[in-house]
Amino acid sequence: MPDLHELLRSLRVWDPAVTDLPAFDPATAPADPLALFTTWFAQAVAAGQVEPHTMSLATADEEGLPDVRTVMLHGADTSGWSFASHAGSGKGRQLAARPYAALGFYWPAQARQVRVRGPVTAAASAESQADLHARSTGALAAALTGRQSEVLSSLEELARASQAAWERAQCEPDAPVPSWTLYRLRPDTVEFFQGDAARRHVRLVYRRTEEGRTEEGRTERWAKQLLWP
Repeated sequence: MPDLHELLRSLRVWDPAVTDLPAFDPATAPADPLALFTTWFAQAVAAGQVEPHTMSLATADEEGLPDVRTVMLHGADTSGWSFASHAGSGKGRQLAARPYAALGFYWPAQARQVRVRGPVTAAASAESQADLHARSTGALAAALTGRQSEVLSSLEELARASQAAWERAQCEPDAPVPSWTLYRLRPDTVEFFQGDAARRHVRLVYRRTEEGRTEEGRTERWAKQLLWP
């Protein structure tokens, strides 16, 4: 068995051979966190970051106990950061009981993190189904398999259910999955973290303030603050 502590001591953070530490001047940051997120996301993709669209989703159950898992970002726009799951899954039940969550992105290729926190709402069924059917056959097959977070008796049972789901997904690409739900987190705060080799990390947080209105409609207002690393 490997020595876990020895392995941990041997690891280094942000090896210059594989990590690019870009400069980040918070004075040049845009007024809207979505604009900065979009820029950073595109830069993470260009830097070769593996699966930059994966993120940690933190929720709490009815007793307030925390839970976290890795999910996929489905989109981000003025209505919020979106992800999806079955309404009856663990995360779905927790969001129904406590509709507030946090997201965490980590892009080690550039020593960057983004943290997003705010209330969560569920999209209408038609929009949720459209989101599902815009994805891959595998995503539909996984959704059709269903029973997410329920106790599984054996891997053989999973294989049978999955095979049937794959066959249906291939023959019926618009097959409905009523429990599939698109969720949107509308952020109250968004924090951007840029790692620094000298450990002088730059942390910039956006906090939602009052909203104003223009001739084009509602406009969001954000206050920006620096945080000690």
